[in-house]
This record gives sequence, C-alpha cells and structure tokens, in this order.
Amino acid sequence: MTKPLYETDFNLWIETTINQLKNNQFESLDIHNLIDELKDLGKSDKNALESNLMILLAHLLKLTIQNDVPEMMKTSWYNSVIEHRKRIKKQIQKIPSLKPYLETIVNEAYTDGRDIAIRESKLAKHGISIPDESAYPENCPFTIEQILDEDFYGLEP
Repeated sequence: MTKPLYETDFNLWIETTINQLKNNQFESLDIHNLIDELKDLGKSDKNALESNLMILLAHLLKLTIQNDVPEMMKTSWYNSVIEHRKRIKKQIQKIPSLKPYLETIVNEAYTDGRDIAIRESKLAKHGISIPDESAYPENCPFTIEQILDEDFYGLEP
C-alpha cells in the first residue's frame, strides 16, 4: 500500500494543499491532516510564548534575588530580559489572541522559571553567594504589567 503524500513529502503536501485551497478543490483536500497541522500551529505559538515567558521570569527573579552578583552577570540577565520581553511583545502583536493565554500560563511559566533560577544559582562560582531556595517566592511576585514593562527589571530587595 502506498503511503499518503503527507507522510512521504511534507513540503510537497503543503504546496499541494495550498494549491487545492486556491483552486477551490475542497473535495481533494486531506482534511484530517490539515486539521492536525492547524492545531499544531496554534500549539507551537503557545509553546514559544511559554518558553520565552519562562526565561524572562527566571532572569527577572535572578535580578531580584541575586542582586549582589558581579555586574557582568547582571548585564547578561538584563540582556536576556530585554530579548525575551521583545519576543513576547512581538508575538502578542502578531497574534493578539495570545495575550489572554499569557495571563493563564504565567503561574506555570513562573514555576519553571523559578526552578531554572534556583538551579542556575546553585552553579554559581567564584565566591558568589547562593541564595536559599526559600528566598525565591513560591508564587509569581510580578504582575503582567511588570513582566511586559520595558523599564522593569525586578523587585527591590
């Protein structure tokens, strides 16, 4: 039995599907796989948003908790905050319906970001103090407004 085009040449399947849609050949569409691909597109956008949010929160948390580290380390965290905040804002600008999703995932992303911040702090070298895990709040201490604010880099200790 011959495998379907979707399984043998994905890019050709996409081109064929686009042409079928353009030419109103709806009866020829591979509807099942088209639906699956559209669902996956939405998932990848959400996954990218969550990933960027997780890193942003980890570095905001490190800037808040580990404020006594050398400037070189802080600069790296500031740069990461700037980059990931920009990615999040750009993604929300392109896909405005992701903004409410951002609000629903902030706590889950914070939990992962907190774990990253704690684990990375334990890897610190050269006399840098390692904060106790209890120094990292269990719940996200940042509001959505602070998370998206280009001038916000963490809470005062």
